Amino acid sequence: MSKKKGLSVEEKRTRMMELFFETKDVFQLKDLEKLAPKEKGITAMSVKEVLQSLVDDGMVDCERIGTSNYYWAFPSKALHARKRKLEALNSQLSEGSQKHANLQKSIERARIGRQETVKQIK
Repeated sequence: MSKKKGLSVEEKRTRMMELFFETKDVFQLKDLEKLAPKEKGITAMSVKEVLQSLVDDGMVDCERIGTSNYYWAFPSKALHARKRKLEALNSQLSEGSQKHANLQKSIERARIGRQETVKQIK
């Protein structure tokens, strides 16, 4: 008898995002609990947990309308989020490079007029 290996949480999250990106639709929880096991192999029992973790991380949007919660995620939002992250990291990199250059200049100015001393070990 072969045992079927379950999906890791990260694999479930990835597959859930694929489901949103491929369908480009808005879902209720009950729709996802029916669709995710068929389409992506995510067990119905873990759909709510995976969905909540994606909502908590800001990867899936959730809105309560009346008594129902609606969930959606579109590829364009993910693209914009990655672009913003890339811009933020690039600005941090340029700030770090500028700071490094300023510190190197400070070191060079501090060395002017100083002599290196040689320590003798006895």
